[in-house]
Amino acid sequence: MSNEERNARQVAGPVARTGETRQGPEASTPPEGTEAEERTRALSGASHAWRALRHRNFRLFFGGQTISLTGSWMTRIATSWLVYRLTGSALLLGTVSFAGQIPTFLFAPFAGVWVDRLDRRQVLVWTQTLAMIQSFLLAALTLSGHVTISLILILSVAQGVVNAFDMPARQAFMVEMVGDRADLGNAIAINSSMVNVARLIGPSLAGMLIAATSEGWCFLIDGVSYIAVIASLLMMRLNAAAVRRAATSMLTELKEGWSYVAGFLPIRTILALFAVISLMGMPFVVLMPIFAVKVLNGGPHTLGFLMGAMGVGALISALSLAARKSIRGLIRMIPVAAAVFGLGLIGFGMSHVFWLSMLMVLVAGMGMMQGMAASNTIIQTLTDEDKRGRVMSYYTMAFMGMAPFGSLLAGWMAHAIPPMPLWFVRGTPLAGAQWTVILNGVAIVLGAAWFVTRLPALRRVVRPIYQEMGIIPAAREMAEAMTAEEMRQ
Repeated sequence: MSNEERNARQVAGPVARTGETRQGPEASTPPEGTEAEERTRALSGASHAWRALRHRNFRLFFGGQTISLTGSWMTRIATSWLVYRLTGSALLLGTVSFAGQIPTFLFAPFAGVWVDRLDRRQVLVWTQTLAMIQSFLLAALTLSGHVTISLILILSVAQGVVNAFDMPARQAFMVEMVGDRADLGNAIAINSSMVNVARLIGPSLAGMLIAATSEGWCFLIDGVSYIAVIASLLMMRLNAAAVRRAATSMLTELKEGWSYVAGFLPIRTILALFAVISLMGMPFVVLMPIFAVKVLNGGPHTLGFLMGAMGVGALISALSLAARKSIRGLIRMIPVAAAVFGLGLIGFGMSHVFWLSMLMVLVAGMGMMQGMAASNTIIQTLTDEDKRGRVMSYYTMAFMGMAPFGSLLAGWMAHAIPPMPLWFVRGTPLAGAQWTVILNGVAIVLGAAWFVTRLPALRRVVRPIYQEMGIIPAAREMAEAMTAEEMRQ
């Protein structure tokens, strides 16, 4: 049986209700004409945008993760600032980021097999507990004055190993928390909104806290914040798994997962584009301290504002996706979002003006999150349940696993490229970090153009699956509808 047939059979039953869900608000909408009716429709649309929160387990996850991710973003900013304060080196910024992310690339496929075998909630409880311990250790070292680059590298590697298991488990656990697959896309969009609320709040708090005290307090707050998500996981009420996975060998399940991903055109193509985006685009965050200090002549507040602007853009995209009633059109959105991300990076790299840099980072954040959430939704919708952990581990590899190589490359490029002016603009020469971001943005735009050339083939594969799932009308239903319309005329 082909990958397409397996996916269609797996998801046809549960997701066939999508059409009913989509028609519900329309069927209950009152006739047009009065202000009260307009308000009723607006409230109905608003409730639809947050429909995944009607599931108790997802509400618990939403609350706990919002607190925890705010702390995580504080640690992310504080770590970058601490490394740059201790060394002043763009190369070491990239090296520390590489050390923290390379374990995801190395261990994610193996983690995916374990996620498919084990209780996903228990996996998440353990990963969150280990991450909490890592943050407390980093806080103790920094506040006591004993922190060094070597210790930061060691703790970054430890956190990377934890993330290799945490990310695929968290993504695969999403469908268990929601229960109704028709609400899965909305849950992913709300989850993205949550991530970006944290991205908006965390860096701003970190910038103010670093300016007032030291990076160590950010690490300490992050450690405490993990208690919220651990508590939310323990409070969930979940049904026992209906399917018990066969206890085959690790290598056999690895091969099975790889064959599934490599043999299914939509997943393979989406992951290829996101590997390019992760390699060339995501590492621009590593260079943010250089932009804040050397390009924009600011400090930790500037870094916090830049990260906050990116969070605002990403939040706007996530909220727009949450308001969608169907996944139709998301595949077309992926290359558009990638191109917007790339153009935002190009504009950010060219800017020496604070307000313009803020605007370009906001645009980049919009494109980045739109593409990420759209890709995640499509992959999660099409994936067989018994392979979800492994598929999401490859998603983690494409999204996070390529980032360490990109961070190392970005750090090396920013260090190696000398200041040069743009040939068509007179003014201040652009620093190596600026040229790095510009060239990476160009690479992402080219990747988006490649994806556009694959759209016809993707539509041919996805259309019959969507018809089986009830997302788009089947050919027979469309023909009957056209015939009925002609008879009425």
